[in-house]
Amino acid sequence: MRQIVLDTETTGLDPRSGHRIIEVACIEMVNRRFTGHHLHKYLNPEREIDQGAQAVHGITLEFLADKPKFADIADEFLEFINGAELIIHNAPFDIGFLNTELDRLGRVPVGTICGKVTDTLRMAKELHPGKRNSLDALCERYEIDNSSRTLHGALLDTELLAEVFLAMTRGQNSLMIEPDAAPRPNIGADGLVRERKPLTVRRASPEELAEHEQVLKAIDKESKGACLWLPKLDAEAA
Repeated sequence: MRQIVLDTETTGLDPRSGHRIIEVACIEMVNRRFTGHHLHKYLNPEREIDQGAQAVHGITLEFLADKPKFADIADEFLEFINGAELIIHNAPFDIGFLNTELDRLGRVPVGTICGKVTDTLRMAKELHPGKRNSLDALCERYEIDNSSRTLHGALLDTELLAEVFLAMTRGQNSLMIEPDAAPRPNIGADGLVRERKPLTVRRASPEELAEHEQVLKAIDKESKGACLWLPKLDAEAA
């Protein structure tokens, strides 16, 4: 399972108005573990940066003057994300900018070369409805240190987002059962492996069954015949 946590910084909010990507960062995870591989590029947007955007990320046009253009890194970027699941906070924003940049070059959109795009903002809204779900808010909620995040930056944000994503999806591995996995040994408190005893099945007595049936009939009466378990009980008795 190869996943790429991705973030961008831009000259403004709308690629349809000609705004461009000025920073892109990708961090690779395989089987929910960091591999140490990452892609991080600052880009010359060939246009001015909106003051509002610059106030958010602090990147100036002077700093970007000698940086490569998106066209110069497009092949490397596409190769890095090829076949992976993308993990992005507010994915429509970043995907919109990336697809606009790729379209300028006559290249295929991101969705055609990536297996899946997961929007962590959407996930967070489903997990925490009615609460703030910005990256900073999620870091606070999941106790992830974001004290170094004084400005937005694609590389730092991907590192924080990766930690947030792992925290939000913690426990998924316990739900995944390998088909050929051997049963876990029964280890006692002394660390020795012990033979598992067969489970004891205790069946309800006739009195308990009769009492249970009376409870179901009361539920059926209160729900005006909507008790789902009573017909099943009658069928089993027949």
